[in-house]
Amino acid sequence: MPPVEAAATPEPSLYAQLAERIGALIASGALKRGDRLPSVRDMAQQQGVSMATVLQAYRTLEDQRLVEARPRSGYFVTLRRTPVATAGRGSPPAPQPLTEMTQPPNQSQPVELPDIVDRVMAAASDPSMVSFGAACPGGDMFPTDRARRAITRAAQRHHHALSRYPFAPGTPALREAIARRALAIGCQLDPARILVTNGCVESISLCLRAVTQPGDTVALESPTYWGFLQILQSLHLRALEIPTDPRTGISLPALELALDTQPVKAVLVVPTLSNPLGATMPLAARRQLLQLLEARDVPLIEDALINDLAGRAEGRRAVKSFDTRGQVMICSSFSKTLAPGLRLGWVEAGRWSAQVQRLKSTLSGGHTELVEIAMTDLLNQPGHEPALRQLRALLASRLDQARRLIAASFPAGTRITAPEGGFTLWLELPRAVDAVALFHAALSEQICLAPGPMFSSTGRYRHCIRLGLGRAWGTAEQQALQRVGQLARQMADAAGAAPKAA
Repeated sequence: MPPVEAAATPEPSLYAQLAERIGALIASGALKRGDRLPSVRDMAQQQGVSMATVLQAYRTLEDQRLVEARPRSGYFVTLRRTPVATAGRGSPPAPQPLTEMTQPPNQSQPVELPDIVDRVMAAASDPSMVSFGAACPGGDMFPTDRARRAITRAAQRHHHALSRYPFAPGTPALREAIARRALAIGCQLDPARILVTNGCVESISLCLRAVTQPGDTVALESPTYWGFLQILQSLHLRALEIPTDPRTGISLPALELALDTQPVKAVLVVPTLSNPLGATMPLAARRQLLQLLEARDVPLIEDALINDLAGRAEGRRAVKSFDTRGQVMICSSFSKTLAPGLRLGWVEAGRWSAQVQRLKSTLSGGHTELVEIAMTDLLNQPGHEPALRQLRALLASRLDQARRLIAASFPAGTRITAPEGGFTLWLELPRAVDAVALFHAALSEQICLAPGPMFSSTGRYRHCIRLGLGRAWGTAEQQALQRVGQLARQMADAAGAAPKAA
């Protein structure tokens, strides 16, 4: 290990905070056994602290047996992560294998979302509820003061924008800022081809409109985000759900078979931290996915909404970064990482950019210019990257705490995904536990969660739930999560199917 320059004794709070953030990444699995930490010098530059502070943080992690120093090599993660935890009554949490590859039907389906979706969304927005139903972070995670000041500056300095009618594709300055931000996910985008939208959902809807007609088939992960199914339903498209691994994402062999045997017009995927599984595709798989679709000339609609929240830089790289033919239509927004209330997203639609821009102009036109100016201000501020790092660390710690509570409170046999970032967990409960019945039981106690059938066009995943952990996370929320586990246990016991603890 290279020598470290002498420096003053570090501030205890600084090195302790840094050690805690790194420890949270290790606990969440974002940093894995064998991963090399940045050098002391590089970490000091990244975090804006002294080398002595970093060295003390690394030594603290060594004392906790989370990392080890290797001569002339640096610091490496030593703790082996337990990816899934489960527990039975009266027994300590024990490791369980991850959930297996999902097995949806191999034929496309017309989409008709169940009525329970509306009930979940209404409950998730009810302030009297403890909500695990929505997959979005709460206001306490965002720099709201920064956003407020940016809006105030925009109104003071650009008040003349109030007298101008806004037009798509968005202000040049914002599109340039988006192009600069896209470098963080590996993409070199031409600002002239970037279109500003009302959010990622509108971006995806525009892309689907550009490349499909009513009755066409769209391939997507299973389970998938219920909002995607809502878009398909509104456009009268058919959903072809593809088997998906909860760790590595959509099955490429299954997708290849589907492309060769069915009339798939587009593929819609979330390669980084998919919703609801939280899967992250390896880089090699992302390249293979693009090659697969290029060979068949099928457009890929890539949702890169929370790439910035992936624990590792490799996981943040978009499929679009490998695209040289315009085959990928990449969609994203800032609602999960910066300012949900500003409601701005973007799309770079590759070969279909002109069609998408025409559709946008026809359907919803431009946006409030002052909001775009404020967003440009936020994206260009030097504090944006540190805020993202803090958000990742906070979420990693929260997911780890939630997994521990689930392992101790839910029925034996419960399986939990271990995403490398984000703020959602997918739980497979014992088959005897009906997720819809669990939703209603929890709702009667002012607790909201999202049952599995919301995430499929086939009504599957009846024994699964998705937990959104981005909202408040205090004693009330932790007790509510434990209560959901107790309700699930009662259902498993009542069915006489709860496995005995080992």
